[in-house]
Amino acid sequence: MAARQRYRMISWVAERYGVHPQTLRLWEREGLLRPHRSKGNTRLYDEETCERLETILTLTRDLGVNLAGVEIILNLREQVKRLQKEVDVLTEVLKQKLEEEESVPRYHAIVSVRPGTIQPVDGE
Repeated sequence: MAARQRYRMISWVAERYGVHPQTLRLWEREGLLRPHRSKGNTRLYDEETCERLETILTLTRDLGVNLAGVEIILNLREQVKRLQKEVDVLTEVLKQKLEEEESVPRYHAIVSVRPGTIQPVDGE
């Protein structure tokens, strides 16, 4: 059974992370944060959104990155996650295909699959 998602209100998040609620609202308007909304339109922060906030705070407070840089970094992180999922799917499909066919002739091989990697096969 899946665990129930926990949501926090903006006041709790602001106090917990030492950020003014207006800053959280601004970052939402800027598209950096995407809290869920209740039926009454109250902002609700789940674990994933709080982790994203922690990343934003690390980038801005500790590393001195401005908000434009934060947006670029967060977008790149999301793109890397999407690409990793695609690589994982491709790797799994290739593994299944290789298992279906006991022996694939060398001239049919496109890639060599090793755990966690995909490598091009050198032409003969």
